Amino acid sequence: MEMLGLLKIRVQRGINLPLKDTFHSDPYAVVTMGEQRVKTSCKKNNCNPVWDDELTLALKYPNVPIVLAVYDKDTFSKDDKIGEAEIDIKPYLEAMEMSYDQDLQDGVKIGRVQPDRNNCLAKESCIICENGKIIQDMVLMLQNVECGEVEVQIEVIPKMLSDD
Repeated sequence: MEMLGLLKIRVQRGINLPLKDTFHSDPYAVVTMGEQRVKTSCKKNNCNPVWDDELTLALKYPNVPIVLAVYDKDTFSKDDKIGEAEIDIKPYLEAMEMSYDQDLQDGVKIGRVQPDRNNCLAKESCIICENGKIIQDMVLMLQNVECGEVEVQIEVIPKMLSDD
């Protein structure tokens, strides 16, 4: 299968993550897509961690779900899962296709995605052109947990046709 490009996910920060241990949480995030798995650094004793870690995955199948899960690092036992959210890149890929070959000005909104039952967005997410790149900022609501959000930014670096 040909690679479509690279998917860069900047995991910016966690907001109001629930405590998994009695006294503190040491959260880190893991992003999985198919067989690929990448993770952020661990932030000690923090329910509002700032990771600002850039994770890169090879984008081969646009329909494979991309799942961001947040865990609490435990020293003596298995790490606890705090919550997870799916990152839906289909609107981004559609916007990227639509804007292909267009000379876009910085700050132009190419698309916007509203939160609904089919995505994990906490609020409207805009797809914009910035410094010649197309990016999408998302605030993801963690599922199966009482609270907690994660801010991420995605960017796809398309595989150039001339690489063949």
